[in-house]
Order: sequence, then C-alpha cells, then structure tokens
Amino acid sequence: MKKLMTGDEAVARGAYEAGVRYASAYPGTPSTEILENLATYDEIYAEWSPNEKVAMEGAIGASIAGVRSMVSMKHVGMNVAADPMFTWSYMGVNAGNVIVTADEPGMFSSQNEQDNRNYAKAAKIAMLEPADSQECIDMVRAAYELGEEYDTPFIIRLTTRVCHSKSIVELSDRKEVSPKEWKKNPAKYVCLPAMSRNMRVKLEERIKKLAAYSETTPFNRMEMGDRKIGVIASGICYYYAREVFGENASYLKLGFTNPLPAKLVKDFCSQVEKVYILEENDPYIEEFVRQQGCECIGKELFPFTGELTPDVIRACVTGKPNKVTEFDRSKLIGRAPTFCAGCPHRGLFYRLGKRKDIMISGDIGCYTLAATKPYQAMDSTVCMGASISIGHGAQKAFNALGTGRRVVTVLGDSTFFHTGINSLINTVYNGSNTVNIILDNRITGMTGHQENPGTGYTVKGEETTLIKIEDLVRAIGIKHVYVVNPNRLDEVDAALDACLALDEPSVIITRWPCVLKKFSKEDRAEFDALYTTKNKVDPEKCVGCKQCLKVGCPATIYHGDTKKVTIHPGQCVGCDVCAQVCPKNAIVKEDERP
Repeated sequence: MKKLMTGDEAVARGAYEAGVRYASAYPGTPSTEILENLATYDEIYAEWSPNEKVAMEGAIGASIAGVRSMVSMKHVGMNVAADPMFTWSYMGVNAGNVIVTADEPGMFSSQNEQDNRNYAKAAKIAMLEPADSQECIDMVRAAYELGEEYDTPFIIRLTTRVCHSKSIVELSDRKEVSPKEWKKNPAKYVCLPAMSRNMRVKLEERIKKLAAYSETTPFNRMEMGDRKIGVIASGICYYYAREVFGENASYLKLGFTNPLPAKLVKDFCSQVEKVYILEENDPYIEEFVRQQGCECIGKELFPFTGELTPDVIRACVTGKPNKVTEFDRSKLIGRAPTFCAGCPHRGLFYRLGKRKDIMISGDIGCYTLAATKPYQAMDSTVCMGASISIGHGAQKAFNALGTGRRVVTVLGDSTFFHTGINSLINTVYNGSNTVNIILDNRITGMTGHQENPGTGYTVKGEETTLIKIEDLVRAIGIKHVYVVNPNRLDEVDAALDACLALDEPSVIITRWPCVLKKFSKEDRAEFDALYTTKNKVDPEKCVGCKQCLKVGCPATIYHGDTKKVTIHPGQCVGCDVCAQVCPKNAIVKEDERP
C-alpha cells in the first residue's frame, strides 16, 4: 500500500515495520511528531521522558534487555543525551537501537544551528541520512539489521525539510522480531576503565568494518550524467541539487555518512571535471573529500548557515541574484512573533517588565518572546533549564559586588521537569536568594501540547501519577512558594513583592492552562470561568491612551482614524488582563457565553 507521509511519520513507520517495541523522546521541533506517531502503534511502548538523557538511557536499557528501541530528539537535545550516548557506542547493542536527531538549518525554532553529523563522528556511531520519506522508512529498517550485525547503535540524521516535507512511501507489514536473550555480561555492559579499554579497541575494529560497508552500500551511489560538474550531497541537499542541475551534472548521493566511503569519493571525483559539495551547516563532507586529496568547491562558495535551497545554490553558482516578483515593499507590515491572545504568560511578563533593577534569566519556550517589545522582560536565554542556574550565578556575582540587584529566573513547567529541578537544587544547596518563577500552563506548550510529568497523562492518553510542582519544590527545600493566577495582576504583584523582600530562594508558580490547550476534565474542575467570556471596549469611555496595547495582546486593535481601541471578538478569550490596566475602565465584559 502507498501513502503520503512526512519524514517524521515515515521514521515512525520504519520503526514499526522493523519490529521496534520501545520508543522514548522529549518533544522538540522538528522531531516531535516521531514519537507522537510511534505512540499510535499498539505494538510499541512509547513515552515522553523528562529529558533527552533519560530518554536515551531508557532506550539503551530496552536494547540491553533484548528489544529493538528508538530514541528521538531535536539537535540540541543530543547535547543533553550525549553523556550516555558516547559510552553506549563503546558497549554496542543487544537488540538494535536507533538514535534520531532532527537538525534545524536556519534555526526556525532553535537557539543554535549545530550540525549533529559531528556527533556521529566524535562518538564513532554509524550514521544514515535519508533524503525523503521513503528513505526514512528504508534506512530505519536497515539501521536495525545493520546495528545488530555490526553491534552498534545507529544515528538517523534528519533536517527540518526532511522531517516536515511529504512524499509517497510504500508500506510493508510489521516484522515481528524475536527478543534477544539477555545474559549477564559485565565485560560488555559495565564500563569500568579496565573493561572500557577493551571496548575501545573493539570500537575501532567495528568502525573499520563499517567503513568497508560504506563503500558498497546501496545508500551511497553514483549517478553519472554530464561530467563537467560533479555534485556530492546528502539528505535533502541531494534533491536541491537535482532541482538546480538536473541531468547537467553527475551526482554522488551519500546516505550512509559515518563512516564515509573514501574509495567511492575518490572514484567519483576522478570522473568529473569540477566537484561541488552541497551540504548545510558544517563542511562535514567537504573536509573528508579534501582529506582524500580531492579538489572540491564547498564553503568558499556556499553559505555556512541557513538552508541550502535551490535558490541559494543557483545564486551561488551563477553569481547572479535570483529573480523575484517586484512589489511595493512599503506596504508590508512588520509583524513580530507574539503571545497568543489570552496567553497566561502575558500578565506575568507585563508586570515583571516594569520591575526596576532586576535581571531576568529566561529559558526555552513560548515565553522567550518576553525578551521583545512590549515586555522586554528577559535578559538571557541559553538552553533548557539554564535559567535557574544562570540566575544563581548572576545573583552570587551581584551580591559579591554589592550592587543590590536581584535576579528573577523564569522557565516553563516542562522545562522545569527537563533540567530545572537540578538547577533549583543547586540554588537551595548553595544558598542563593533568587526569585524563581515556574510558568505552569498545564502542558508542554511550544512544541504542540505534549503531555509531561505535571499533566497526569502519558503520550498514549493514559492517566498516570501527576507530579505537583509546588510539592516538588518544597521537597527540594524551598520554604516560600506562591501559586498565582497570572491573569490576576494583583496576585502577580503581591507574589513578586513578597519574594523580592526575602534574602533566600523562593518560587512563584503561575498556574493557568494554555489558551490553546484541549482542556482536560481536571482543568475544567480546577479553573473557574475558564475562557467563558469575552471583553469589549466602551467607545464612550475609551480615550485612546493606548495603555491596553502595552499588554501586547493581538486581540486589541488601535484605530488611527477614531483614535479608539476595539477588541477583536474572534480572538478575545476574556482573560481580563487588558481590563485591569485600562485607566478609564473602558474595557468591560460581554454577556457570558453558554
């Protein structure tokens, strides 16, 4: 049967067809949909883990126990998972294990643009790079077979366009794979130095065997056309190249990219006059080609950042800018990304941004938008869970300097479970006096509403133990804990005043569901008046002071002709934040909706 699938869907399908029984992940664009699709297969146990390290370790455990496993993450998640991954490479598998990294050239929703092909090389783990959805299925299935044959985990490296683009795939039945027998084997699975030294030697032997395989695998192939131009590419860049050069070039398409095939590369380069290396981000292939003594054109011509789309390739090769449709650019309206209308983060950051002489240490999530206007309420963002740790270090520095400046840290509920817990333990243990705000919007918001340990549900929708953040932070040692409705600005101000007056660590939990969330029965039972009303502006009272616009809600609209504000009824959810800042009480309630 044939079907149209995204790359993420196809990776999940490939795992299903390969007989995978265990899958784990932490959500992160563009990898999120992999586990969401794996969870739809009854034959596969799937779970959202608190972070990528935990997800990696769970998948390792399943492999050691004898069942095929998969762990998936976005590119920065591999930084978190790298600790167990590097040692896992030494150990080798029992049942097959596939590690999926979804890289993001262009940084559409990421804080950096790292190229995780470098991880495969550094960790000495075999790697495959699919170029379309069919290859996602084929390579995932092959990775389990090859992984068990060569005793190695496999990395499947995707990029955003492969993850989210759709192409036709041919589906196959699931292959039921008998579990591997687990046997006590400390020499393989206990990484004491004496044992790891032996593993290290075996790892090098394995890499040599894989290098030989890379020369003959069908995933690496030459497609000879016009020999004036030769293109070496992997992943989506292969299709970009085909779109630009068509039959007017020859191609070395690389799908098995660690180890790379030295003989095949030299053979290809010897048959063409000019070689272009088309790859996004780092010169990973280019450096290898040059090491083989082959001349090539790479990053000296093509950009080192962003996506290497056909338009970009064409402009680089021809030296001419791409033709674009001319239009009056003065009519373009700049629209910065902003919080949704009714977002529960809005009230918190509106009030926090007005505080003087504080540093706001932020984190990864929707709330990172608070760094921009109109809030300007975030001063640093590095990685998941770093807000509390960075805030702790900054506060210690400010205290030592005697500046009197206070630090407020901000992170989301899922981010707190991810890596914020350890950071808060450090803050308590080392006696910091930061104010730490946890934005509990009852779901993992930015990546598309995935469950987390604080929601009470698993990825398969099953009820589970709900971990209450307030109980957890008290257990860590926080004595001052405030739980507030962030839509009530007086509650926000009172909590901030109380915490900033302390000389010890404190936690404020803003607890209100994401406005876009599909509310659970627990949400409806806990939160009164859950988005059941709308607001409107009384034109007789509105004086056009624009104070309400400073809240940054896209539902409020200022009209230059009337110098009045209106509220878009299709966007307003009645959170009332704008009404609380209006000095003329011009924002009032409409009738309650049924």
